[in-house]
Amino acid sequence: MVNVSDLSMERYHALSDATMTTLLERLEDLLDTVGNNAYEVDYHSGVLTLNLGTHGTYVINKQPPNKQIWLSSPLSGPKRYDYVSESDDWRYARDGIGLGELLDEEITGMLRTKVYLHLEGVSTQIQE
Repeated sequence: MVNVSDLSMERYHALSDATMTTLLERLEDLLDTVGNNAYEVDYHSGVLTLNLGTHGTYVINKQPPNKQIWLSSPLSGPKRYDYVSESDDWRYARDGIGLGELLDEEITGMLRTKVYLHLEGVSTQIQE
């Protein structure tokens, strides 16, 4: 895990923005494929909301003061993700599971269709 003090604010924003943009695009594609009008994804001011109807709502947001991405899941509750350079993704310190891994697993179970959001390799998605 990157020590928070070692991650510059500029780098944090580049990594978190790339993650949120990728997540939004992949979730939009997923919801288009699923075709359920009760499901929707929205992103404004660093906050992504994924409404899966009766399954519940995910809220994923940037937390610049902590240099983290925070998740509120209807299944697993709140989690705080730190950027880990070794795996080039966002990981929850308590269990080591990546943000993408958790979302893939939970959303796959909810939608009963295999979901793979490909959130690893975030640094390669930064527009320089």
